Amino acid sequence: MSDVIETIGSSVLQHGPANDRVYLMKLHPEDSVRIVGQLNQLATTRGYSKIFAKVPMWSKDSFVAAGYDLEATIPAFFPDGNDACFMGKYFTDTRGVELKPQIVQDVLAVSGAQGAIRQLVPLPSGCTAQVATEEDAAEMAGLYRKVFATYPFPIHDPGFLQAAMGGSTVFFSVTKDGKIVALSSAEIDLASRSVEMTDFATLPEYRGQGLALNLLQQMEETVHLRGIRSLFTIARAYSFGMNITFARDGYEFAGTLTNNTNISGSLESMNVWYKTLP
Repeated sequence: MSDVIETIGSSVLQHGPANDRVYLMKLHPEDSVRIVGQLNQLATTRGYSKIFAKVPMWSKDSFVAAGYDLEATIPAFFPDGNDACFMGKYFTDTRGVELKPQIVQDVLAVSGAQGAIRQLVPLPSGCTAQVATEEDAAEMAGLYRKVFATYPFPIHDPGFLQAAMGGSTVFFSVTKDGKIVALSSAEIDLASRSVEMTDFATLPEYRGQGLALNLLQQMEETVHLRGIRSLFTIARAYSFGMNITFARDGYEFAGTLTNNTNISGSLESMNVWYKTLP
């Protein structure tokens, strides 16, 4: 069963046993005085081992005072110039310990050595890219089921994908011979003029052909036309491919979220990457 998304006051959070955490996705200023205590109560009542919060810099000190660590920072993320701070609080010793530190270091070293690509990476012959539609939801869910044994959001469910498309998320696909072979999404937040580039998945037999990079570049063109300026992703810290993809597209490393997300069957650490558009 997937974790649930709900509100506390006017703030949006996700929580549940699948990721064994509370994730404060969007903090509303009106909730800033009470939110730290409310998150702590929710985590302790449900027995979660981590709270993860993405908050503006002006609220960082209240989280630090409550025992949070600053795990990643995106400079000038919000329209008012505030940084985005990714805060983590751990309720067990094991949850806060990185189990694969050498892999994390190796991935960042290889990614950091990449040169940024300025031109659009072409798709292989016979492949086309387009915005996905609600009619594609069943096939999309099937692809996500093939690629991810578990995922932090219910992308295995066609109904969830259709609801997301009806909201502020735009999905992109690459097709070959009428079959979807790669996917990604842009989760747009117009209030902060930001977007999370996420939900990348490519069928195994089509990997290594630059499909994810092409999708990322096309998503950037689309969201830029909508007035978006802050781009970011939360990528698997043990994945050479995804981290290299963002580095090659000129994204900068912001920090690592330790044991943050249940993906492909186990908890994994995640790297935050960002880019600011003019």
